[in-house]
Amino acid sequence: MHDGVRLSNLLGAAALAITDRTLSGISAAAGIGASPAAAVVVLSGSPGLGITELGRRVGLSQSAAARMVDSLEAADLARRASGTGRFVRVTLTDHGRRTVSKVLGARDEALAEVLSGFDEGERKALESLLGKLLTGLYQEVGNADLLCRLCDRGSCVDGAVCPVGQAERDERGGA
Repeated sequence: MHDGVRLSNLLGAAALAITDRTLSGISAAAGIGASPAAAVVVLSGSPGLGITELGRRVGLSQSAAARMVDSLEAADLARRASGTGRFVRVTLTDHGRRTVSKVLGARDEALAEVLSGFDEGERKALESLLGKLLTGLYQEVGNADLLCRLCDRGSCVDGAVCPVGQAERDERGGA
């Protein structure tokens, strides 16, 4: 098999397995699917978003986001609040904030298991390679909020620079 195709296959299989493991852990711990999990994480960092913006940040159309917010309200994870004019803000409930902790904890646990076979040097090398990969993905996707929708943002920038955030700043001409 050609090296480029083999590498693509390995990366694709790893990406799917990691995604499956992570989403399964989130679903088991928090009892919600991928989009609602991303929505509560996004809302934890940006309370009061409008439905359209929330949808943009989790990769949903406005109508799909409105249906998702309906389900978040039904599960007592979020609530709508009136804004100015027709604008409707979405905020987390107390139950929603506790769910964010479950989502991020399950995500961290699943990913820690995936990384457990690597020694410290391999982890540093992988961190560097993933930074480069994410910088390139940002150039393609052009949306840091979407790429980082399930990130624990505080931990990503604790003593380091987020590669996605840096790519976004570079594109906008900032430092």
